[in-house]
Amino acid sequence: MFIKILFSYLSGYLRIEVTGYYIERFINLCNSNHILTWNIKKGKNSNILLNIEIKKLKEVIKLAKKTKCKLKIKNKKGLPFLLYRYKKRKIFAISLLTILILIAISSNFIWNIEIKEEEGAQIENIEQDIQEAGLKVGLLKSKVNTKEIINKVRLKREDIAWMGIELKGTNAIIKLVKATEKPDIVPDNKYSNIISNKNGIITKINAQKGTAQVKVGDTVKEGSILIGGWMEGKYTGVRYVHAEGEVEAKVWYTKNKTIKYKSVEAKETGNQEKKYGIKFNNFEINFNKGVSKFNFYDTMISEKKFQIIANFYLPISIVETTYKELENTETTLTFEDAKQLGIQQLEEELNNEIENKDTIVNKNINAYEKEDSAEISVTYEVLEKIGTNEEI
Repeated sequence: MFIKILFSYLSGYLRIEVTGYYIERFINLCNSNHILTWNIKKGKNSNILLNIEIKKLKEVIKLAKKTKCKLKIKNKKGLPFLLYRYKKRKIFAISLLTILILIAISSNFIWNIEIKEEEGAQIENIEQDIQEAGLKVGLLKSKVNTKEIINKVRLKREDIAWMGIELKGTNAIIKLVKATEKPDIVPDNKYSNIISNKNGIITKINAQKGTAQVKVGDTVKEGSILIGGWMEGKYTGVRYVHAEGEVEAKVWYTKNKTIKYKSVEAKETGNQEKKYGIKFNNFEINFNKGVSKFNFYDTMISEKKFQIIANFYLPISIVETTYKELENTETTLTFEDAKQLGIQQLEEELNNEIENKDTIVNKNINAYEKEDSAEISVTYEVLEKIGTNEEI
């Protein structure tokens, strides 16, 4: 598609306006007659604007008459019209032609790799694994074996459930779905116990299949057998089963933190300076030499690649380096201030760990005053279901 549009630019194309009641039929006829149309946009009234190849104008006029639509040429675009406009500027025309030829050549390469992770999932070091699998910037598109790359990455990584690669223009779009961790499941036809996966005090136990090994009020440790995978009858004796049941326990989540009374934090002053450079693939030219004028600063580097149209990138990018001035700010806290700050931070951490806040039955806070800091401990007492099957 992109190559066809590029050649249309080299040979010339028209921007036309189509009005009438059967515009959709007109577009469908263009497609069925293999007439290239692109950049289609709706106008303010019942009309559309679109681009067509100049050599297809006669065919388009016939289709417009057939569908009772009216055509109007809005603009004449492309290299021939541009050269005619600047026919007295030969150097400009030659330079422009050279650039277009280079663009046409560069369209055969991958100049940008875009990674899209479903549902905002973060997959660490995936860029490096993709490169090692053979997909790199500057690679000929004809040498990209998508199936082989996908297989290499998926064999190496167990945290990817699905991966797809789509080549559009000079852009390689990689879509990833992160695999969710699944607990080890013991099949129903295997004998198993239900063991505790946490420390706690039993508040409820219901052995549906198997024999309860603990009772309400018992303290259990991680790994203790809660429901044994066997049953004993007067006439049948001992027989083994796949244990089933529900166990609820009171468990504890504890976090600790030390808050210093005096701390130094680097804060932005609001002053900043920017420096720019240009990058040709891996070769970079900096327009501003030297380091920042600030004595204490933070550095942020952003790179923006040249993009002609959607999914068509060039091996040229602008590098922007931003220096933000920092200054050290000293903060002094009292014991009460440090205590409240520590409690707030610890509660936020604990709330992120506990899915259902309604299961929290008690909260215990301890704070100890030291010479230069406050030691804070927050414990949540939570009622939750515990236990997992373990094969006998």
